[in-house]
Amino acid sequence: MRRKTVLDHWISQADQALRVAAGPAPRNTQPSPSAGRPDHELTEAERRHAVGLMRVNHTGEVCAQALYAGQAATARSARVRTEMADAAREEEDHLAWCAERLDELDGRPSLLNPFWYLGSFSLGAVAGLAGDDWSLGFVEATERQVEAHLASHLDSLPAPDERSRAIVSQMKEDEARHADMAVEQGARSLPAPIQGLMAVTAGFMKAVAYRI
Repeated sequence: MRRKTVLDHWISQADQALRVAAGPAPRNTQPSPSAGRPDHELTEAERRHAVGLMRVNHTGEVCAQALYAGQAATARSARVRTEMADAAREEEDHLAWCAERLDELDGRPSLLNPFWYLGSFSLGAVAGLAGDDWSLGFVEATERQVEAHLASHLDSLPAPDERSRAIVSQMKEDEARHADMAVEQGARSLPAPIQGLMAVTAGFMKAVAYRI
């Protein structure tokens, strides 16, 4: 069997980027939390708002795939690479659930997903190069911010939209678990200014993805 070269690795990364950012939704391995929930009729304003929020969540999952891929590509230990790969596989389910719900709401993903993927992959690669403890710290900080963001969506989603709420609630639980995993594996807490910059960047992404 031919050994994989560096070129093979980066071709594989490019293929993954195209599939996540521009391809069809991945097939979920776990049933959507919305299964069996009633699909109540929404007003047009409620539907548009739900679409905007679920588009943001879908973009967030695209970014999560990119971050984990970038961190795995530059991780220094096989253990951390495995942890990143396992978390990324679970995020694929989140991506599939959000894509499915967007389709049900007659919505679409963000047109800027390829841009979001590239930027997030680069951030993940830089975090990985800084060392495994810093990379895990980046995971913890990111997931804590995502957990808070999803909590705000649970407050903002239209009350009748039980299907979206079920998805967001499960995602929130999973992201909290990813943050705990990073701490258990030796995450180093990121400096407050870096966490603040991460929050500002995420806020920009959410504001743009809600509309575009």
